[in-house]
Amino acid sequence: MKEILWLGRGGQGAFTAAKLFGAAYTADNDAQYALAFPSFGPERRGAPVRAFTKLDEKPVLDRSQTEQADFIVVLDDTLYTPDLSAQLKPGGRIIVNSKLPIPGAFPFDGEAIAAEFRLPTVNTVMLGIVSALSGYITEEQAVSAIEGYMPQKIQARNIGAVKLAREAVQK
Repeated sequence: MKEILWLGRGGQGAFTAAKLFGAAYTADNDAQYALAFPSFGPERRGAPVRAFTKLDEKPVLDRSQTEQADFIVVLDDTLYTPDLSAQLKPGGRIIVNSKLPIPGAFPFDGEAIAAEFRLPTVNTVMLGIVSALSGYITEEQAVSAIEGYMPQKIQARNIGAVKLAREAVQK
């Protein structure tokens, strides 16, 4: 099973990114399964949120929190701690939305791309980054998930953000 842990704050779209990634993974293959779910503390904007995406070739029934992830995606760099590396599987990676270098992590300035597309959050930017680094989903699958789950009025901007983030990582 492949597992992605998303860390964000309430209102940043970590759970939306987790759902979109799962939807993309299952988009065109009936032999692939995904489960996405959140874990909240006090439900308020700005509170820390953990979301999980589990991917497998058999139905995913385990709703327990991910203990060892293949990828940890941090939407708000204030949630990053070096201790996160203990939650990675061997060979796993931590991706952090940050303008600053972070030892042991892949920092990426998601805010710059989000601003370019007038997006209030970096969730689809980070979706694009982890999709490119993991290879679990294609750009076309990510676009299909956005088209299937996001309101039409914001689809083009989010699709643009995913594509630009993937391009930046693949250079």
